[in-house]
Amino acid sequence: MIIKSLELDRYRNYDTLQISLDQGINIFYGDNAQGKTNALEAIYLCCTSKSHKGSKDREIIQFDREESHIKLYVEKDGVEYRIDMHLKKNKSKGIAINGMPIKRASELFGIVNVIFFSPEDLNIIKNGPSERRRFIDLELCQLDKIYTSDLMNYNKIILQRNKLLKDLSYKPETLDTLQVWDMQLVHFGRKVIRARETFIGRLNEIITGIHSKLTGGKENLTLHYEPNVAAEALERELLRGRERDIRQKMSLTGPHRDDISFLADGIDIRRFGSQGQQRTAALSLKLSEIELVKLLVKDNPVLLLDDVLSELDSGRQTCLLDSISDIQTLITCTGLDDFVNHRFHIDKIFKVTEGRIFSEN
Repeated sequence: MIIKSLELDRYRNYDTLQISLDQGINIFYGDNAQGKTNALEAIYLCCTSKSHKGSKDREIIQFDREESHIKLYVEKDGVEYRIDMHLKKNKSKGIAINGMPIKRASELFGIVNVIFFSPEDLNIIKNGPSERRRFIDLELCQLDKIYTSDLMNYNKIILQRNKLLKDLSYKPETLDTLQVWDMQLVHFGRKVIRARETFIGRLNEIITGIHSKLTGGKENLTLHYEPNVAAEALERELLRGRERDIRQKMSLTGPHRDDISFLADGIDIRRFGSQGQQRTAALSLKLSEIELVKLLVKDNPVLLLDDVLSELDSGRQTCLLDSISDIQTLITCTGLDDFVNHRFHIDKIFKVTEGRIFSEN
């Protein structure tokens, strides 16, 4: 799968943009705050319906405009697709594939698998559990449409259940409806837990070898899924914690409180690892994500690297660059020195200046 071209209209600092991409390595360079990350964000948004930053549509559209458009031309297995995304400040986004509107954003998944790697991802180990859950969900939603549906249903149920818990203080007569939400929470929560468990198990089969290579065989890294509650015990624990939930007016049991631990030779590096260990583990995680997509999809993902090389030392840079030689990659950076120093092959170079992109090939 490859992305052939990108068109933008009134998207962040781009009034208009139209660029064609190479199927190999594409470099976007320029000073900070010129729009490099915005171009990568648009591609990710058009492929997944979500910004990698978690930005809302109204934050993406130019300040004095009401709408914004993204158009992405993609080729997969010899078939061409055009993805149109219409962002609106006060309405839900509109999405069309080859001119046909789709009803659910999940219909996008499977056309292009994209992996976004930014400096923030290097902190995924030391940041809070929500960052690690987000990592799982962003990748699993691209790989498994059933998971996407189950997760959306689960999140809606949590919102409704929490609202009910808050309302009980002045609407005690609605207590009986709590059991209805609990039954649905258990149904979809179990599916989410089991899918995450399988996903982490698959990643574990890949990450050990990658991390060993990154550390010169000095560390053995394993991932451990830490569910807030086991799938089989969800119904029992939810019932047992009901009075506590009512007192605190929020749902405290379920996969929305899951986490992952990273053990380097048995030591939890979330708490006791050095910054170097944590960054190496995060890089291992992203490289494992690439290999897992290859394994499950039987095709290469598209890789978006947002100014990551500047955050890595020479050894980690080399390992990362060696891993992407056969993948369509879009890389942002402030200069080309790192690539020259590594004698790294570049297929297309773009200069980004004040919301404009110029091809230098």
